[in-house]
Amino acid sequence: MKDTQSTPDKDQVNKLRDSILYELKYSLGVTLLTASSSDVFSALALVVRRNQVDDYFSTQERHYQARKKRIYYISMEFLIGQSLRNNLINQGMMEITKAALESLGVDFEIIVRSEEDAALGNGGLGRLAACFIDSMATLDLAGSGHGIKYEYGLFHQQIQDGKQIEKPDDWHSAHSPWLIEHQSQAMIIPLYGRIEEIKDLQGNYNPMWMDWKIIIGVPHDYLVSGYNNNTVNSLRLYSACASDSFDIHIFNHGDYLKAVNQKIASENISKVLYPSDEILAGKELRLTQEYFLVACTLRDVMHDFFLHSTDLNQLPEFVAIQLNDTHPALAIVELMRILVDEHAVDWDIAWDLTQRTCAYTNHTLMPEALEKWSVNLFELLLPRHLQIIYEINRRFLLEVHRWQPERTDLLASMSLIEEMPEKKVRMAYLAIIGSHKVNGVAKLHSDLIKSNLVPDFYHLMPEKFTNQTNGVTPRRWIQQANPRLSLFLDAHLGNEWVTNLTLLTKLRSLASDRDVIAELAEIKKFNKLKLSQIITRQQGITINPDAMFDCQIKRIHEYKRQLLNVLYVINLYHRILDGVVSIAPKVHIFSGKAAPGYAMAKLIIQLINQVALKVNNDPNVNGQLKVVFLEDYKVSLAESIIPAADLSEQISTAGTEASGTSNMKLAMNGALTIGTLDGANIEIRDAVGHENFYVFGLSAEQIAEQRSKGRSPYDEYASNTELKMTVDSLISGFFHADKNLFYPLFNMLVNHGDHYFHLADFSSYCQAQHQALTDYNNTYNWHSRALNTISGMGEFSSDRTIRGYSRDIWGEDSLK
Repeated sequence: MKDTQSTPDKDQVNKLRDSILYELKYSLGVTLLTASSSDVFSALALVVRRNQVDDYFSTQERHYQARKKRIYYISMEFLIGQSLRNNLINQGMMEITKAALESLGVDFEIIVRSEEDAALGNGGLGRLAACFIDSMATLDLAGSGHGIKYEYGLFHQQIQDGKQIEKPDDWHSAHSPWLIEHQSQAMIIPLYGRIEEIKDLQGNYNPMWMDWKIIIGVPHDYLVSGYNNNTVNSLRLYSACASDSFDIHIFNHGDYLKAVNQKIASENISKVLYPSDEILAGKELRLTQEYFLVACTLRDVMHDFFLHSTDLNQLPEFVAIQLNDTHPALAIVELMRILVDEHAVDWDIAWDLTQRTCAYTNHTLMPEALEKWSVNLFELLLPRHLQIIYEINRRFLLEVHRWQPERTDLLASMSLIEEMPEKKVRMAYLAIIGSHKVNGVAKLHSDLIKSNLVPDFYHLMPEKFTNQTNGVTPRRWIQQANPRLSLFLDAHLGNEWVTNLTLLTKLRSLASDRDVIAELAEIKKFNKLKLSQIITRQQGITINPDAMFDCQIKRIHEYKRQLLNVLYVINLYHRILDGVVSIAPKVHIFSGKAAPGYAMAKLIIQLINQVALKVNNDPNVNGQLKVVFLEDYKVSLAESIIPAADLSEQISTAGTEASGTSNMKLAMNGALTIGTLDGANIEIRDAVGHENFYVFGLSAEQIAEQRSKGRSPYDEYASNTELKMTVDSLISGFFHADKNLFYPLFNMLVNHGDHYFHLADFSSYCQAQHQALTDYNNTYNWHSRALNTISGMGEFSSDRTIRGYSRDIWGEDSLK
């Protein structure tokens, strides 16, 4: 049931209309008269899912018959957002659906908005994974995503008195119409237990993992449609449940509550995304989640493989496992355990098969962000896996010694086991040595992995290291988020750009066409009006849609430097009050969540909101400046902000952001960028033209040099009158009666090293901001540069990224 023309076929419309009514009546037990908008959404989603199921089975059969290599993309996060509009676009059902709903007297937009965001991710890592599975299906790749079906998302963010308050985010996972539960495919996952040291019949050491506690993993498939190609893959999400309703032994001894609590504890594994790891219980649950995910996935991997072959030597020919960051690194150990313990494969052969099957994507340059797990916790939770890690490490250190026999220091620095101050397993090192490829996600990031993060590993095994710059799917981030821009591109390029984004380069020839630029400006104005209405509804603030919309939307973190942005706002506010400047209207828009235990990030949110309260209610500003913090940042909110942005804030400290993807989405939608030479910013700047990128700040090399020499943030603060005035306002009582409230931010900047170089980059940032605001006054020139920016973004499609993974990591066969 797909659109074949711009005017939908009446028969198709009527057929879809009848199908929606059927699902309302027989699946949901309501009539159109009594149905809520949520009911109509669910009925429509069930109809769309039925089409997906047909395509899914034909896709799987086609891939099986072609004996395609299968890609298993394992990630702790998949930030999917809403799926209805995306599925309608990819399945070619948009116009039919609008017509069918209209015939029922139902508003399409209301139905779309009634869908809850699937809250299976935190930020860029999870959204990247969602873009990747979209591209895998669009490229007809035999691939699937694998994650956890969290009952609750990260959290629902509310802002109360300027502070972030976390509330449970129940995204209706239990009755999502997109999820297909497979109870019959439930799998047994062992945890805890002990190792019995025994020998086999031949006298060889044969440890037995015994007396485990059993968790049941139940798979659920979230079907993923490729664009206009009838390919449907799956995102497989696992939920945890107890092996029996109760532990009968405990129950029979009369401890009913303990039996119930054990059942609850088992099912907590898939209850919530990323619990706090500040206490031992939190760390135990997090490691349990990571093992639960890889153990479930590996059971699916082996089941699928044995459909093709019983010869385990062929495993790398049929299977590629991609580890999205260190969280799934236990897949390496679990695969070794399966091969060695369950299939009696010789260790050396098993290790070769494991390395050729697995590949690892690194997403962080900060050593403190690389996962390390306590050996004691491993011994408690996964005793057999700890044994395997020690054996992997023993053999690897022998290799290190053969490579550099005189460098005994390397045996400690490259060991999988960190000895001091507490014995811990270095998961990134495990991922590196257990994979045949290790990739960064931007050129600078990949270079810094080799030179700064793990240089010894690179020198030992340089052939493993490669780069795959991130990308985003244009189906979601242009077609769905910005339909007017999509129609503009269709009109000027044809519709092939959707799967061949490099066609955007043809727009450059239109950059001097005044009619085209006026058309683009009108699209931006329309999107800004829509966002202004959202801001007014949420916060009661009236926004001038002709103002420059300066947007920083991402997870709140010190290295992403929302604090630098708000320091500039404070400086600009003071200059307006002092009469030093008079500016064209400007709106600074922030959105993002801080981790619940991250006190400094939560304080930055409070500062932004206090500054907003002061600025927005000061009549002396006279409409020149507004500050907005939009609460509960998620995919559907991003889809409203990104098309409306004029200026994209990508201001992380150089050398800290692995890649970034919001930088790509915003530029793709015509926002000019202000940013440091960090992550993918460098490649974006080269692609869109240096004149369309407001670069500022120290480079990664300069940052490293200053860190090695030592610097004095206090001297930077004391020697710059304007900077000092701005920073002092944090503790002057100007923004809050409690002068101590923001003292931790002041203290971090001035007395505690300013680790992320806010003060060092402040003056350069202010100059770049001033230039951008000056340039914005030339409306025609600004939108002409916006068109040139869009024209340069063809290389930042996730389709290009996935082609790179397929070619350089998974093997050419994966795309045949």
